[in-house]
Amino acid sequence: MSLGTQDRMVKKTLLESWRREMDATRLYAQAAALEKDSERKSILLQLSKIEQTHAEMWARKLAEIGEQAPASSYQAPPVDHASSEQLLKRLDELEHSNAAWYESLKHVFEDPEILQIIDQIDEDESNHDSSVRALFASPSTHIGERLSRLWGAERWHKQSAGGWVGDAIYGVNDGLGAIFGIISGVAGYTDNGHTVLVSGLFGAIASTLSMGVGAWLSTRSKNELAHSELHFERKEIMENPELEKEELRLLYQLKGFTENEAAEITERLSKDPEQFLKAMSQEELGITDEGGNPWTSAGIGSLSTFVGGILPLIPFFFTGGVTAIVLAAIVSIAAHFAVGAAKSLITVRRWWTSGLEMTAAGILVGIVAYGIGLLGSTLIHG
Repeated sequence: MSLGTQDRMVKKTLLESWRREMDATRLYAQAAALEKDSERKSILLQLSKIEQTHAEMWARKLAEIGEQAPASSYQAPPVDHASSEQLLKRLDELEHSNAAWYESLKHVFEDPEILQIIDQIDEDESNHDSSVRALFASPSTHIGERLSRLWGAERWHKQSAGGWVGDAIYGVNDGLGAIFGIISGVAGYTDNGHTVLVSGLFGAIASTLSMGVGAWLSTRSKNELAHSELHFERKEIMENPELEKEELRLLYQLKGFTENEAAEITERLSKDPEQFLKAMSQEELGITDEGGNPWTSAGIGSLSTFVGGILPLIPFFFTGGVTAIVLAAIVSIAAHFAVGAAKSLITVRRWWTSGLEMTAAGILVGIVAYGIGLLGSTLIHG
């Protein structure tokens, strides 16, 4: 019975997907054969094994439609006398190509089984892409240093040092910069202190509301994305635990553990499904917590933005005219330096360098905004 157009397309797609995985299987094996470091050779062989598993998935799907993958006669592309580095470069290119291939297939097929295979392989391919680069990008270091990076000691420290403090600083920065620009522009347009004050107040209110809504949506979106990734990771662990354990063993080996140590840690973690999920989510997805509270983010973002926005307006509550404008400029410039210096709490820059940079940015915003306001006044009033 002849195949219809749709059936022929499915067959060709499955064969192409199988061929791509076989290419990766052979290239990983060839790279392993050239590798002299026993630890890296072992990792490359295991990556080849995982790619072989992917090829077998497509072979089984081909068998379901009455086709057979030509494994016995298949030959991988010739590599001539390629070095290990050249093979790894080809693998890196192949992983990128495969990722794009599978992404395109998601928009073509509706078969849930094909989509499930693509989802699983797509994630594996992306992981292998980064794994190959990580494997040969950094020299071997002491296991203790690798373990420190493995559990993200510096990243946790950075988060604890930042967190709401970082959100507050950046909120003040946004409010200060926006409102100083507004009052500078309005001051260039008119010397009416009341008009400058009202414009600044409404600007501060608008910035506060905008920042609050933005922070709420941003945190909520990040949480939803994290929960979605955890959901699919949990599903993969349930459906194919051996493949997930294989990936985790490789990730631990890339961190500096021996093959036996990585296998022992993985086996212990896999006995507790929740601990296994946490380990996979941290090592594979980079998810280290459940996310923040959207309402807390909104509150901190709103309040800090309002504080930053109200600072340049303080002089206008006590005086007016040119005096208020000059005092507002002084307060704003000083506040810019203080906020810039405070940013050093969550960065590695010197406080005075960060402070001066923020001050320069504030002065530039003020001058440009004032000049535009002055130009507008000249054009309108003559």
